[in-house]
Amino acid sequence: MLVAEDELIIGYDLCDTVAEAGYVVEGPFDDLSSAMLAYQKNKPDIAILDVQLGDGIVYPLAEQMMAEDVKVIFHSGQLTPDEVHERFPGARALMKPCPPAEVIHSVQEAALTH
Repeated sequence: MLVAEDELIIGYDLCDTVAEAGYVVEGPFDDLSSAMLAYQKNKPDIAILDVQLGDGIVYPLAEQMMAEDVKVIFHSGQLTPDEVHERFPGARALMKPCPPAEVIHSVQEAALTH
């Protein structure tokens, strides 16, 4: 599991939530370049990606991940799930702030479809 989130408090909270549910987590990565580097080193099964990172929009990384069968869960305060689904019909999307139970549920769903 890879987590990319530019708000570090939210990023660490996401990582802790997912780790407590039993998943191995890398991150949080607060910019696109570090998230891409981590992805290239160790391809995860699932990724939680904030749409807007410190150095740009996460779409190029998300597109690469999806092309390589990584399940992507977008986590955004700017875009609604409907807006995300318009661009990425197969992706899951969560609005910030998102309750931990909803995050875990989305991760579990993604894991089941992998």
